[in-house]
Amino acid sequence: MARLATRLTRRLGIAHPILSAPMALAGGGALAAAVSRAGGLGLIGCGYGDSAWIEREFAAAGETAVGCGFITWSLAKTPELLTRALAHRPAALMLSFGDPRPFAAEIEAAGVPLICQCQSLAHVRQALESGAAIVVAQGTEAGGHGASRATLPFVPEAADLVARESPDTLIVAAGGIADGRGLAAALMLGADGVLAGTRFWASREALVHERHHAAALAATGDGTVRTALPDIARGLDWPKPFDIRVSDNAFIGRWAGREAALKAAVAEEAPAYREAFLAGDPDRAAVIFGEAVGLVGDIPSAGEIVQRMVAEAAALLGGAGRLVVRSI
Repeated sequence: MARLATRLTRRLGIAHPILSAPMALAGGGALAAAVSRAGGLGLIGCGYGDSAWIEREFAAAGETAVGCGFITWSLAKTPELLTRALAHRPAALMLSFGDPRPFAAEIEAAGVPLICQCQSLAHVRQALESGAAIVVAQGTEAGGHGASRATLPFVPEAADLVARESPDTLIVAAGGIADGRGLAAALMLGADGVLAGTRFWASREALVHERHHAAALAATGDGTVRTALPDIARGLDWPKPFDIRVSDNAFIGRWAGREAALKAAVAEEAPAYREAFLAGDPDRAAVIFGEAVGLVGDIPSAGEIVQRMVAEAAALLGGAGRLVVRSI
């Protein structure tokens, strides 16, 4: 099998420059371990701070080297969870959606590489102040939470900033990347690797209801929206500028433009929403995937996804050197 050696593979000691996103609820230990065994690095999603869930998913990863990731503003409410996660000696620890600086010293003292996911240049500078080893430049195409910058211009702009101000810090691209074309493009944009969410969400190891997977297979990238509605229904007070990209379904259609009404009715709507989500109802609760869902045509193993991405990217990058440029 082809290998794509980059600064990321050398820094993390992995075969391929592919990380799986630490998706809350979906990115468990089995998925993270499968990605790592295939030569990437899988990240367990530590979500909103369920300590029992974190322990269970690290156990599910077994002896395989995996990392983990936290929602930073939520971690600030229960900072002791960071200490518990670091006790598992993760291969890397990712912080997203909040100021990473209060946690950086403990992560550094544990000898664990810090990954900071960023959605703006201001976030990138904050990550550099934290001593991040790796900066993830996340575009708005991503599923789940994010902000407003698009991947294609944001990644090279972030790469240029980091090259000027902290050249030893690595750049990883995220948002809309689901195959070898996206991996090859990210490397050409100046990234050292990619972080993929939706594509690994649509894998056999992901903790995703089969009805949600079926909805993804029927969807295109046109069928997603950025919204605050699922967070309102779940009682999650997400800070600005973050919102969530999900399927544009009946739940969204019912409440679109009526955020205040949903807040007023949340005591009744929250239990119904939770019941629908647990039942895998693809219409009455959010199905969390990004624009890359239009590139998802099957639900294979995570290892097969890694292999496909690497083989396709290697072929494309090898072919790029044979392109002929002719003057007009």
